[in-house]
Amino acid sequence: MRIVLIKAVLTGLMSLMASLAICFSVVPLLGGQVDGAGLAMAILCPLVIAIPASAVHFHHSEKLRRAESIASSAVMELARAYEELRLQSRLDGLTGVLNRQTFQRELAGASKMGASGGLLFLDLDHFKSINDRYGHATGDEVLRKAGQVLNAHCGSRDIVGRLGGEEFVLFFGDMAAGDMFERCEEIRLAIARLDVRALSGAIVRVSASIGAVYCEAGFDAESSLGAADRNLYAAKASGRNTVAFAGSDI
Repeated sequence: MRIVLIKAVLTGLMSLMASLAICFSVVPLLGGQVDGAGLAMAILCPLVIAIPASAVHFHHSEKLRRAESIASSAVMELARAYEELRLQSRLDGLTGVLNRQTFQRELAGASKMGASGGLLFLDLDHFKSINDRYGHATGDEVLRKAGQVLNAHCGSRDIVGRLGGEEFVLFFGDMAAGDMFERCEEIRLAIARLDVRALSGAIVRVSASIGAVYCEAGFDAESSLGAADRNLYAAKASGRNTVAFAGSDI
């Protein structure tokens, strides 16, 4: 409010100077003299009119400026909230990887774009036993750390998601068929090295079985997921904590 009053007074003084300048330059040209009541009016009118009018104007301008600032902040906050909501709707809340629906949509999109690469179906071995023995809090920690490992192994052209429970799936875009086994082994060993402790302090052993299939350009997403899933069951049948390409194109 203080700034508004200062601006109003300054505006009034400027109006006064303009009024006096007009009086002393125009009135003599018309044959008159600037004195007495005329001079008083030339001084009082600008002050009486300009200061209150300017105060009202600047007050409303300041209120409008503040309202615009609040509205701008609200719009930015809404945009941030929308972006957070959008990300939350795409991600699995526990592991930080894509949720099932988003992964399937992204995989289908990669197929339509003509991508090729390696598709890995991963299952954490004996996960139900971990939950039963150490509790669901420890099981959740295993899932969280597994999600971190899988995210760390993915680049900008790769996709990783959680299909549900202890099942994860990864697509490595533009990966050559000959590089798939090495990548699968890297991930399997990284999962085996997870450092997870139960609430009691006991070390929780974690391992993963992986079924993989190579996807040629134009692959069918659902069929490829089915093939990788079948290879996963082959890995489990062969003793778990291993990688299987049986029935794939590799």
